[in-house]
Amino acid sequence: MGKIEELRLLKERSKRFFETAKLQIKHQFYDLAIFSLEQALQLFLKTKLLDFGVDYPKTHSVRKLLEIIFEVTPKNYKVKVKEVLDKYLLELGILEDAYITSRYVVREYRKEEAEKLLKVVEDVIKKLT
Repeated sequence: MGKIEELRLLKERSKRFFETAKLQIKHQFYDLAIFSLEQALQLFLKTKLLDFGVDYPKTHSVRKLLEIIFEVTPKNYKVKVKEVLDKYLLELGILEDAYITSRYVVREYRKEEAEKLLKVVEDVIKKLT
């Protein structure tokens, strides 16, 4: 698979995870929704790296991906990335935890948490698009 096809598939999968999260919130599957939001953001960030001509690393950390994006992008884009990291540091950590706990620990989430994280992911994607 070429880089262009990989980029297209990752973007599409990111959008699908985001839409899936909205449906999961609607059906009160908050733990799954937050996992889907993490996946949507993680894949989106990997597409941004590909957009900048950088292969993405084998990591599931959205904060690490943002730090790498910060390192490899032009100054005007760095400002956006820094803003996202500063504004949403705690929420990004919760998303990372959701990825880990979905596999190894039972954790319940509330509707308010899922809805807030939905807005965070939506805002991050909008800012960095």
